[in-house]
Amino acid sequence: MFTGIIQAVGHISHLTEGAGGDARVTVTAGGLDLTDAQLGDSIACNGVCLTVVDKTADSFSIDVSGETFSCTIGFAPGDKVNLEKAMRLSDRLGGHLVSGHVDGVGEVIHFAPVSGEADGSWRLDIRAPGSMGRYLAHKGSVAVNGVSLTVNSVRGNDFSINLIPHTVENTALGTLNPGTLVNLEIDLIARYVERMLNVNPTPLKDLQ
Repeated sequence: MFTGIIQAVGHISHLTEGAGGDARVTVTAGGLDLTDAQLGDSIACNGVCLTVVDKTADSFSIDVSGETFSCTIGFAPGDKVNLEKAMRLSDRLGGHLVSGHVDGVGEVIHFAPVSGEADGSWRLDIRAPGSMGRYLAHKGSVAVNGVSLTVNSVRGNDFSINLIPHTVENTALGTLNPGTLVNLEIDLIARYVERMLNVNPTPLKDLQ
């Protein structure tokens, strides 16, 4: 489990293809502190929860399955990646609960400074895939490439977000352009609300 508060920006330094579309990916960790990272630990890379299978002082390797490649983006050599180690139960939840399970890949349709000045806030408009728009709500939460963000408005499958300068400068979101694809994860609450609304409930007494 993660918070969506990015700890460092790294980049994909190497990718070795395996069988069946799988690959081993090496990530140069940027400023991410790996001293307490162990083999088997989870690190979110652009919002995708992945397992550390090897590490050095300043990099780590992950095995990415063909299934993961088919429903996410951001693992080509040279790609910048937002990095976050799994949260501890004692950590502050500065963003929102993020599982690291991507729900779909969206497309950036607008990204520009609100005032025309690069040192101010930026507006980010994204087109979500399929019927994903129904899971997005005004002032609700969404993770974009692993970054916890607040939805300002929703129009069908298009939604808008405001990014403060700190977020633009300290995550890989500052490199976005119209047409760029991004990993999206809806708020966990939306998953359970839909499940409850679309399944005939079994009375608790019948489960005993």
